[in-house]
Amino acid sequence: MTNNNSNYILPAIAVIIFNENGEILLQRRRDTGKWCIICGHVEYGETVDNAVLREIKEETGCNAEIVRFIGIYSHPASQTYYYADKSVQYITTYFEAKLTAPIDLTFTNDETMQLNYFLPDKLPHDMGMLNENWLNDALHKKELPYIR
Repeated sequence: MTNNNSNYILPAIAVIIFNENGEILLQRRRDTGKWCIICGHVEYGETVDNAVLREIKEETGCNAEIVRFIGIYSHPASQTYYYADKSVQYITTYFEAKLTAPIDLTFTNDETMQLNYFLPDKLPHDMGMLNENWLNDALHKKELPYIR
């Protein structure tokens, strides 16, 4: 693998949120226009769990609590994003969380175009790139975390 100034490895988080009906909260991202679970970067000086709670607040307007650690994803095939000026392989720590108050599904901001809940078998066709195991890993309540 070639390494130069335009290739980076960065920490990231992803979080799945279910409602009481087993539906998954998805965000239509303003940067890509695609649906995705809540995800983002870990900022300098921040812990992974704080990044999860911050990203949920930023992208939904709601507070949350972490339910469980699902796994860590680092495989280049699913975790490398190619931008105009760089390539980034994210090391993504994946969690399940629950909202601590009802969500306003009309919430929007500079990151979020739209929020909605979807049944796991009726997800939108225009999903953002995720590890191919993201849904199965979240649905199977395995005791030990996945390493992918």
